[in-house]
Amino acid sequence: MEDLDTRVLRTAQQWHAQGRPVLLVSVARTWGSSPRPPGSLMAIDAQGHAVGSVSGGCIEDDLIARVREEGIQAVCLEGRPTTVRYGISADQAHRFGLPCGGTVELVLEPVAPHSQLEALLQACQERRSVERVLDLRSGQVQLRSSGRDGMPWLSDTQFVTHWGPRWRLIVIGAGDLSRFLSEMALGLGFEVIVCDPRQEPHASWDLPGVVLSREMPDDLVLRLQPDARTAVVALTHDPKLDDLALIDALRSSAAYVGAIGSRRHAALRRQRLREHFGLDEDELRRLRSPIGLYIGSKTPAEIAVSILAELVAVKNGVAPWARLSVAEGKARHEQAMS
Repeated sequence: MEDLDTRVLRTAQQWHAQGRPVLLVSVARTWGSSPRPPGSLMAIDAQGHAVGSVSGGCIEDDLIARVREEGIQAVCLEGRPTTVRYGISADQAHRFGLPCGGTVELVLEPVAPHSQLEALLQACQERRSVERVLDLRSGQVQLRSSGRDGMPWLSDTQFVTHWGPRWRLIVIGAGDLSRFLSEMALGLGFEVIVCDPRQEPHASWDLPGVVLSREMPDDLVLRLQPDARTAVVALTHDPKLDDLALIDALRSSAAYVGAIGSRRHAALRRQRLREHFGLDEDELRRLRSPIGLYIGSKTPAEIAVSILAELVAVKNGVAPWARLSVAEGKARHEQAMS
């Protein structure tokens, strides 16, 4: 299962390859409250078929109606990209369903061979980060290597967006918790790889969309070389499987590294990794264990929600002080109940 923006790009490319006129719509900037963040995408063909979203629905309806009634060439004069704002006035905000008078600025771009959608999709598939630079005067696109993520940037002449590999989740262990975590992560658009060299768990694993590996976890982590869009989660409770994989993950560029276990077992694990494997304090601080945000979770499904809540917070750049870890949450809860 692809993330939504990749699906929009792929669909737009497929429609264009079939000879169908296509309009690519991007959220460039927002002011006030906005249902969709900058960078969100939508594609519309000449018949009004659409994929993706740039608002809560009313702006999409207006754009689809304009494309059907006027045609893409009329919406984008002379086949060049254009910008449009919705929600500037209170009347528009009410009409288009924007909350609290929010304003959204969109870039409307007719898809053409020089849009380079196929090359952009290929870069993401190869886990390369790129900047897509759209010339608003000509519609020409340049793809440039980039080592970072970033917000879209709009000027009078250019629209720059940042693209990178799909977020990837590596799960060590193929138990019930791993199944719930994998199912939920797929729904959030993650690429999911579950690794468990033990024979028994594999017999009951048949989750579509999840890659199941029988490699030793540390071998898998070394082979995949986690990058800044990768999370590694150890869920086996078995140090022989978890520890070596965690060591390699903590020494990689992984954005998130976590391990299941109580506060006591988390402390023992850190001691093991420090004394027997030589991890320093900076590396150990990257390990999230006990894993997840504190929501009072008990069942495997609830624990999966807790883990994904923390992972999504990291993915979306939420500051650590705004998150309450399991260890912190349990300590405060126990103090309040005593």
